[in-house]
Amino acid sequence: MLRRVRQSLRQVLFLMARRPDLLCGAIALGVLLILAVKFTCSRAKNVVAAAQPPVRFFSAEAPVVDLYLGQLDQVEKLRSVAEVSLIFFYAPWCAHSMAARQEVQQVAKKLAKQVQFVAVNCWYSQGKCRRQNRFYQYPVIHLFYRRFGPIEYKGPFVAPYVESFILRVITPLTYLPSRATLEDFLSYHEPRVVGFFQFNSSPQPPGYITYLSSALHALKRDFRGVVRFGVVTNRKVAEAISLQEDETVYLHRRFNSSLIFPRRERNFTSEAICSWVFEHHETVLQWLQPPGTKSRLLEQELTKGPALLLFLPHNPLGSKPNPILQQIADIAVRYHSCDNNNHSSLDNSFTSHALCCQSVPLPESSTSVCEVCLSLSRPSLTSSYVRCLFPSMDQRGDVLQTYLRHCCLHQLPVPLSIKTATSVGCSNLLNSYSPFSQYSACCRKLEPQLIASQDKEGPDMHRDSPPPPSSSIPPSSVSQRGGDGITGLRCQTNRTLRFYVLDVALNWPLAMRLGALGNRTASLHQEAGIPGDGSSDGSFAAIVNLKDEVHYVLHRSPATTLTESLEAFIRNFSAPYSLLQRHLVGQENGKGGEEEAGHPDEVRQTSPRPLITELTTSSFLPSVMDLQKDVLLFYYTQWCGFCSVLNHIIIQLARLLQGNSTITVARVNVGRNDLPWEFMVDHVPSVLLFPRYRKHLSVKFPDDLPITLPNLLHFILQHSGSVHDADKPVTSSVEADGPGPSAILRAEFLALQREVQTLHRARERLSQQLAQLWRDHRRLTFDTRSLEAQNAELQQERQSLEEQHQEKSRQLGEAVRRLQELADTSENLLNENTLLRILLRALKDRTEAREQAEVERKEAEQKRNHMAS
Repeated sequence: MLRRVRQSLRQVLFLMARRPDLLCGAIALGVLLILAVKFTCSRAKNVVAAAQPPVRFFSAEAPVVDLYLGQLDQVEKLRSVAEVSLIFFYAPWCAHSMAARQEVQQVAKKLAKQVQFVAVNCWYSQGKCRRQNRFYQYPVIHLFYRRFGPIEYKGPFVAPYVESFILRVITPLTYLPSRATLEDFLSYHEPRVVGFFQFNSSPQPPGYITYLSSALHALKRDFRGVVRFGVVTNRKVAEAISLQEDETVYLHRRFNSSLIFPRRERNFTSEAICSWVFEHHETVLQWLQPPGTKSRLLEQELTKGPALLLFLPHNPLGSKPNPILQQIADIAVRYHSCDNNNHSSLDNSFTSHALCCQSVPLPESSTSVCEVCLSLSRPSLTSSYVRCLFPSMDQRGDVLQTYLRHCCLHQLPVPLSIKTATSVGCSNLLNSYSPFSQYSACCRKLEPQLIASQDKEGPDMHRDSPPPPSSSIPPSSVSQRGGDGITGLRCQTNRTLRFYVLDVALNWPLAMRLGALGNRTASLHQEAGIPGDGSSDGSFAAIVNLKDEVHYVLHRSPATTLTESLEAFIRNFSAPYSLLQRHLVGQENGKGGEEEAGHPDEVRQTSPRPLITELTTSSFLPSVMDLQKDVLLFYYTQWCGFCSVLNHIIIQLARLLQGNSTITVARVNVGRNDLPWEFMVDHVPSVLLFPRYRKHLSVKFPDDLPITLPNLLHFILQHSGSVHDADKPVTSSVEADGPGPSAILRAEFLALQREVQTLHRARERLSQQLAQLWRDHRRLTFDTRSLEAQNAELQQERQSLEEQHQEKSRQLGEAVRRLQELADTSENLLNENTLLRILLRALKDRTEAREQAEVERKEAEQKRNHMAS
C-alpha cells in the first residue's frame, strides 16, 4: 500500500513538473468556487421564524415552582430538600396539560405544606428536560417519596383522584395499634397485607424500610392503591393473625388460606414482596378506568369472559366507605364463596332448603291427590313469602303426566295406583340441569270427610297462600325468602361473571352507550348528595358477553333495593335458560320514522309523510311488521362509502312510490341501532323486502344484481304482497274450503311444494355452477402446471446467466488486474530507464574527468622530467 502511495505521489509531482499550468488553473478554480458559495449564502434569507421564548405556565399565585425553561438540574435540588415531591412534566401547547393545570393547582393549594409541587416545561428545545427525556404523551406526573421514585401517576387528571394518590404516597402504611383496628382493616373486600415489626430493639427495624418500599412499589402498579399495606408493632395484636416471628409479612385472603412471605425461598426485597403479593392476592371486584383514548384495556378484560360492569358514583377522598360499593362488594364476595366453611357467620343462614308444595287431584279418582314439591336448595332473594313456580290450572294434566308417571306411578303395576301416605320418601325427578331447583312428588289418599270439608271451604281455604305465577317464568327469576341464591354461584354455573367497577362521572359516555337512561347531571347530584328528581342512587349495571356479542341491562324497580335487584340479575344470567332480554342500543330520535311508527292515526294524518322512513331500534318492529304495507328496507352505515353512492337511487325510488300508500321505503343505520338477530344482515349495503300479509316470507335483493332503479322496481313488483294476492290460485281454493284445518293444511302443502320446486331449481343451478367451477378449476390447474414449468425453465436460464455473468466479471477483473500490473511495470521501466540514463551520463562525465586528469598528470610529469633533464 505504501509503495502505491509513493508511486502516486511521484506521478503527481512528475505531472506538476511537466505541466505547471494545470496546478495554477486548479488553484484559481477552487478560489472562485469558495467565493461564489460565500456570496450566495450571505444573501440567503431565514424563512423560518424564530420560536418565541417560553413563558410561565402556572399562575404566580399557585404554590407550584414553574421551571418553564426546562431546568432539570433544579428539579434534583428541589426534590432533595422535600420529603414528598410531585413533578409535573407538561407541554405548553397540549390541551391535556392545560386541563390538568387547573386540577394540579387545586391540589397544590390544599397540600402545599406537605408536598413540593414542581412543574417542568419538557417541550422547550433548548431545555435540559427535552434533551434527556422522551415522553410520548403529556402531561406526566412523577411522585418521589424521599429517595424512592419516580412513582408515575396513571389515573385520570382530576383533582380528587390526584389528591387521593398523593395521600396514599404520603402514608403508604396503615398503623394497626389494636386488635379492633386490625379486624376492621381486614374486613374490607380489597386485598390486605400486614407486616409485623417490633420497634423495641432498635429505632427502626432493618426490614421495615424494605416493607415500606414494597408498599410504594404496589402504588407503581396500581394508582388506586387497592392492595393496602398495614403494619403491626405489638406482639399481642400480631398473635390475632398467628404471627409470632418479627419482620413477617402476612397476606390476608378470604377464599383460600392466608399466606406468609417465604423468606427462605425468596429474597426479602421490596420488589420480591410486591411481586409475591400481586401473584397470590384475591380480587373479587376490580376497578376499571379506560383512558378515553385509543386503548385495548376494556377489550382485554372483556375477552376474558362475561363481565358485570357496575357504574357507581365514587368519591376518592371520602372518609367513609361508599355504602353502594360495600353492598356490591358483599355480593361479589358471596358470589365467589364456593366453600361454605369459609363463609362468615352471616352466610350460614343461607343454607336452608325451602319447599314449595302444591296439591294436584287426579282426574281419574276423587280420593287420590298428588303433592308436587319444588325444592329450592338455594333460594334467590329475600321477600315476604316463598313463591312457588307451578304450571297453571289448565296444565295440571301435563304435570301428572310428567311428574307422577316418573315419581309415583312407576312403582306399582296398576297405572292409577297411588302411593299411600305411609310410604317412605318420595322419588325425585331431574328433567334438566339447574343449580337452583329440583322437583319431587309425593302421592297419598285423602279421607272422605277431609274431601268434604275442602269442598265446603272452597277456594277461600288457601287465601293466605300466594297465588302461583305463570308457567312461563322459570324458577331462577322469582324471589324467595330463606336463602340468598348468590352464595357460591360461581362454582355452580359455567357462565362465570367478572365484577368490574367504573366511576360513573368519568365513564358516563360508556354507560350511555350500554343503555343507561337519564343524564350525567343527575348522577353528579347523587354523588354530591344533592336530592334529585327520582329515587335512583346514580348507579348503573350491565352484563357484557363479548363472545356472544350481547349485553344485558339491569332495570331496577323503585320497590326493590340494589342488592335484591343485582342478585336477581346475576342469578338470571347464570341460569341455564336465561330470561334476560338482550338490550338493543339505538338512536333516541329517528328522522321521521320513529315519530311515524309511534304516533296514533290522527297524528299521522295531520303530519306529512316522510319520503324515506328512518327506522331506529324502537321503531323497527312496528314499522317493518305492519301487515298492511310492503316495506322495502335499506341497510346502511355512515362509514360505508357504497351506501352513500346508493342514496340517490333510494331517493328516486321513494319519489316514484310516494303516491302509493301500500309501499313504504325505509332505511336503518345498523352502525347505531342494534336489531334482533333474525333481522341482521351479513354486509352493507343490503336491501330486504317485507311483503304485506306475508312478513315471514321476506326476500333479500340478489347480491349478483346491481342496485339500480329498474332492478329495484322489478324486485318490488315481483315480490310485493299486492301482486301475489291478485294472481294466486291457492287463495280461491282455500276460501272455498273454508277456514277449516283441511284448508290450512292444503295451503301449507302447496307452499311447501312450491318451496321444494324452488329448491330443485336452486339445486340445478348450483350443479351447473359447480360443474363450471370444476371446469374452471381444471383449466386453472393445467395453467398452473404450465406456468410452473415455464417458471422452472426461467429459473434455470436465470441461474445460467448469473453464472456466465459471474465468470465474465471474474475474467474482466483478471484482465483489469493484468493491465494494471503492465501499467505499473511499464512505469517502473520508464523510471529505471531514466535513472539509467542519468547514471550513464554521470559515469561518462566521471570517465572524461578521469581521462582529463590523467592527461594533465602525464603532461606535468613530462614537464618535471624535462626540467630535471
